[in-house]
Amino acid sequence: MKRVYFDNNATTPLAPEVFEVMRPYMLEDFGNASSIHWFGQRAKAGVEKAREQVARLLNARNTEIVFTSGGTESDNTAILGIVEAARGERKHVVTTTIEHPAVLSTAKLLEKRGVSVTYVRVGSTGVIDPDDVANALRPETVLISVMHANNELGTIQPLEEIGRLARERDIYFHTDAVQSTGKIPVDVEKLAVDLLALSAHKLNGPKGVGALYVRKGTILRPLLYGGHHERDRRPGTENVAGIVGLGAAAEIARAHMSEEITRVAALRDRLEAGILASVPFVVGNGDRSHRVPGTTNLTFDYIEGEGFVIAMDLRGIACSTGSACSSGSLEPSHVLTAIGLKPEQARASIRFSLGRFNTDDDVDVALKILPAVVEQLRAVSPHYRKEAVSTQRLVKAES
Repeated sequence: MKRVYFDNNATTPLAPEVFEVMRPYMLEDFGNASSIHWFGQRAKAGVEKAREQVARLLNARNTEIVFTSGGTESDNTAILGIVEAARGERKHVVTTTIEHPAVLSTAKLLEKRGVSVTYVRVGSTGVIDPDDVANALRPETVLISVMHANNELGTIQPLEEIGRLARERDIYFHTDAVQSTGKIPVDVEKLAVDLLALSAHKLNGPKGVGALYVRKGTILRPLLYGGHHERDRRPGTENVAGIVGLGAAAEIARAHMSEEITRVAALRDRLEAGILASVPFVVGNGDRSHRVPGTTNLTFDYIEGEGFVIAMDLRGIACSTGSACSSGSLEPSHVLTAIGLKPEQARASIRFSLGRFNTDDDVDVALKILPAVVEQLRAVSPHYRKEAVSTQRLVKAES
């Protein structure tokens, strides 16, 4: 059975060339990057090269890159660090209803600590209106946090407009760019962000490592305390092999981004079009034009999403019902309900996320298997049987 992986928004396979770059730092160049001897300096050189590679991917300065354990730590460090460093007793944060749990859970924590948080709503396309962000601002607003690309829908937010707004009001602006970095151009100057979170394992790098871009001059209180690593931004012995892997992945993504955007988007579009043409009662979710190239989210009426994912997996195809961080939750996706889907529609929605190692053959296999899986699941749905009978009667009446 051929195995097809369409869950790249959850994690991506480690690129073989990234692993080869990491290998020496696991075996020979194993030193502590803070040590002054030869072994330590070899490790430090690898870390600093990776810092330069990540900075180039973001159009940032090397000194503005802080290495972390991943996107969640980067988001937490940015949000908590800005709020805790801000002056004044009254503090206010603006974010959105469709953020990743790493942001939303941190916002809920801030509310428990007495910080006021406004959650800007989205329309049916899943895109934020910058005017709504502007209307949410207050004199005591210290931070705006809006994700770049949504992890479930793939929709891209208008960060440039929000960034200009933040600059005009002298408010710090943070973005979770975990799902966009390495997939589409991410330029911190054009986006006008002060803080940006990214994760290595979303761009064919290793798990357990990420980075936080912190614009020069940003006043940020560290989340952790200990040594003076990462220019006092993030203490702790560096994960040298992981950081080197992130750097290599960033370099590869930058070199091949243009061609991969075109190739992966074409695969996604062919998969999406094939499903819509062969399976009735399917609707696409979110903005269809402003999204990252590899993501499509579809509602399959009259099925249950978890059952669909299991059935597809038994036939060798991996997909998901949404964020891996919410796996096992009994609640419908907060992102899909935020764009207006009913709970039963949200539970019937499937995310297919394609990446660097997907091929035309993968799409062919999925399109061959998927219609039968849907039909099998719908066969046990009394609502679908009722709809099918109703449709047949309508067709006969029209003919």
